[in-house]
Amino acid sequence: MVKSRNGSVRRAARLMQLGAGLAGSYLAYQFQRPFVDENGQRQALRRKHAKQVRQELQNLRGPIMKVGQALSMQTHFLGAEMIEELSALQMHAPPMHPTLMRAQFKNAFGKYPEEVFDSFEAEPFAAASLGQVHWAVTKGGADVAVKIQYPAMREAIESDFQALRTAGFAARLTGHLQESVIREAERGILEETDYLKEARNIEHFRKALGALAFARVPKVFVELSSEQVLTMSRVPGLRLQDFLTTNPSQELRDRLGASLTRLFFFQLFRVQGLHADPHPGNYLLNNDGTIGLVDFGCVKYLKPEVVRCYAQFWSREWVHDAKLFKEIIRVIFGPKVSPDEPRVRRCMNEIRRFYDEFHPLEEQPKVLELADPKFMDGLARLAKTLLKNKFLSPEFLFLSRTESGMCNLLHILKARVATTQIVRECMPA
Repeated sequence: MVKSRNGSVRRAARLMQLGAGLAGSYLAYQFQRPFVDENGQRQALRRKHAKQVRQELQNLRGPIMKVGQALSMQTHFLGAEMIEELSALQMHAPPMHPTLMRAQFKNAFGKYPEEVFDSFEAEPFAAASLGQVHWAVTKGGADVAVKIQYPAMREAIESDFQALRTAGFAARLTGHLQESVIREAERGILEETDYLKEARNIEHFRKALGALAFARVPKVFVELSSEQVLTMSRVPGLRLQDFLTTNPSQELRDRLGASLTRLFFFQLFRVQGLHADPHPGNYLLNNDGTIGLVDFGCVKYLKPEVVRCYAQFWSREWVHDAKLFKEIIRVIFGPKVSPDEPRVRRCMNEIRRFYDEFHPLEEQPKVLELADPKFMDGLARLAKTLLKNKFLSPEFLFLSRTESGMCNLLHILKARVATTQIVRECMPA
């Protein structure tokens, strides 16, 4: 018990050091952005610091590594050196020792992998925050991906969130970090440790996304899956950074960008559930325009009132309807927050300004240039305003995370997308 407690204390201390390092990188980048003439020594120091942060995140794994994955898409908050290093977290954590991996598998099935499969590659092709993935072939000859969870992941997640509550006490006291938001984040990440739940998510989305001809979702092999081992059919495609090395045409970028956008809004408005882990490693892109989706551990099923509320951001009917405006605030914050509070008005005005600028209400909507830094700057400005004014809601946490991640994905892809038109097509009549 003492040993376990000491380990948790050490882990919490490392988390706090990491937080300070990331905050320093953010502040340094924001300060230096106006100055383009930098010497090589300064760049080398930033590169060294970024590598140290990435290595520490890889070693800690768990939810803190997921934070690093999310930050790897925030190209307007951190410098190029940090983004490059953090991008490695999407697929490359230190794997389990083969002996430990085999023990984990045997704990689940009572047999070793080579006894269950016709062939099994002991070296993982991907290792991420909660588990690692191996190629295998079933006894029936099917090519599959086998995801094996690291040991004691639930305990590590619970420990990390307790450390977060301790480290973020001041932020919780001021209301900038609400306990309800922490609980929602913890709930979502803990669910990712239940691979049988992920299997049900996959089957749900295989059926729900059947109407999208470009979407590819794996098939689960239920008899070869458990709470800590998940076996799925292989999904073809390249991760975004690998795909970009093939020099895709602008036409293909635009086609994939439109499909990614349609995928998000179809899930939001029609499925009312989201594949809510939008880092680039979970989208596999193909030259024929198809898109593979992997990792359904983090899925957010949305309440109908949340979907209706989000639709109002696009339609802006609330601008001239006080009753509707009041309902939106109730959905976001609950009945105790008044829509007349100055901070609420500031945030809703900023939301309206963002949508008016980038998604104007026109009969012939314009194509949005996602490569344009103005859009990402506008998104960052909106996020800062919402955070500053404590405009956080647990119901919107994973929705906002998914939307922000998708925008960053489209920005890196440099796609041109008729976003408003796609939204109108996906919204229920």
